[in-house]
Amino acid sequence: MSRVCEVTGKKPLVGHNVSHSNRHTKRRFEINLVTKRFWLEGEKRWITLKLSTRAMRTIDKKGLGVVVAELRAQGKKI
Repeated sequence: MSRVCEVTGKKPLVGHNVSHSNRHTKRRFEINLVTKRFWLEGEKRWITLKLSTRAMRTIDKKGLGVVVAELRAQGKKI
């Protein structure tokens, strides 16, 4: 499963570890993903989303119904 936020679309970034001797080795900067269940009141069912913590704040601000409607308008199956 890819590590991508379903709401914001955030993905891991790629960069370097830099040692004391200034050697550069590749690394990934992972995003803070959480798998979370939400009760969708309009449909009387649970939905599970893989979210970044930023997306959880977005859901708190806009509301779950609005975010789900935006995702469905983009063509995502929820």
